[in-house]
Amino acid sequence: EVQLAESGGGVVRPGGSLRLSCAASGFPFDDYAIGWFRQAPGKEREGVLCISNSDGHIDYADSVKGRFTISSDNVKNTVYLQMNSLKPEDTAVYYCAAVYNPILCSVSVAYDYWGQGTQVTVSS
Repeated sequence: EVQLAESGGGVVRPGGSLRLSCAASGFPFDDYAIGWFRQAPGKEREGVLCISNSDGHIDYADSVKGRFTISSDNVKNTVYLQMNSLKPEDTAVYYCAAVYNPILCSVSVAYDYWGQGTQVTVSS
């Protein structure tokens, strides 16, 4: 059974940090790219970051460059999203997802598997 389980969400003040984790199982992790997406209330889902487990290539959304980083532990089959200098506009449900073709990292409809999401709230 394929599973993608996000954790690490919560409430943080502006300027603070959070690290999200995405634990994957049930598919060949090393062959897939893992992406993080977010969706705020009333807004469309937005791609945030993606990492290819086959070659380590990373794609970033402009809105998070310099603040968010992504890393992958191929032993634990877990991808991490480190979020620093958080802003209220980062508030959203964050999802991790897996796509076989890393070229399609930014194309949400191309993803094969999705997690259930974790809430991140940035508020003073």
